[in-house]
Amino acid sequence: MKIPYIKGNWDVLFRPQLNGKYVNDHCVFKAHDGNYHLIGITSFEGGATNERYFVHGETPSINEEMKERPTRVVDRGTLAWAPCVVRTEDDYYYMFYGPSPTSLSVSFELHEWYNHTVVLNNEPLFSAHRDHFVLRLDDGTYLMYVVGTKDKKSCVSLFKSHNLTEWDFAGYALTSGKDTPLNPPWGAMESPFVLKKDGLYYMFLTYTDCAKDNYHNTLVFVSGDPCCFGEYNGGNGGAKPVTVLHAHAPEIIEENGKYYITTCGWLGFNTPHEGCVSISELDWKEI
Repeated sequence: MKIPYIKGNWDVLFRPQLNGKYVNDHCVFKAHDGNYHLIGITSFEGGATNERYFVHGETPSINEEMKERPTRVVDRGTLAWAPCVVRTEDDYYYMFYGPSPTSLSVSFELHEWYNHTVVLNNEPLFSAHRDHFVLRLDDGTYLMYVVGTKDKKSCVSLFKSHNLTEWDFAGYALTSGKDTPLNPPWGAMESPFVLKKDGLYYMFLTYTDCAKDNYHNTLVFVSGDPCCFGEYNGGNGGAKPVTVLHAHAPEIIEENGKYYITTCGWLGFNTPHEGCVSISELDWKEI
């Protein structure tokens, strides 16, 4: 097993100016043209209830600051939180976002996004509220991780699909036990990102009740099974994070054998660069 750590200083990856004053939860992905794209939560007013569309940035290199596209993404007058974009082998882009019920928009050129029906079969009540992340397994199966609550405690729910539009509930990838340290009504688990490395699966998970002293706490869990990371009790029995990173809602990017991590957040919450998405190199050490 290797433990990730933030290796360098934070640099600015994206600074919105046209469509908002900050970026919160976001996704970063490489498009068919080789450029990197970022789509993320923004607003001018700040606060979750004002987040109703996404901002879009683009750069030819992950080491260059992104330029903002002029148009807003999914500006439809309803809440729009925490997008996750999946690029398919035929270069379609599926964007999942919350809050519940899960929304799906599809594009083939990253300018226009079209609403599409998405079905979550047997979804338990409150289990899939926000912050979707999709992982494609080697056999072509898709896993979708979504944060919510189970028995009034935080959880990461798991769904499986073969076509990205119809998903079957497959249990809980991570749950909270009786000794969980944070338990806000909306759930303290946020922004899961799951990465396969050296045969193991690493879940990066922000764990916060939106207080400033824990806003930038990202726990990292490791499992040999992408469907099961255990029960978290604050490290006292059950699932124990292998490290805690100082980042909020991070994305992990691999490019030419190097890994990078992003961080973001609301204004006034001590992000490395106020209002920006920041990026740093992520490295790994043996334990």
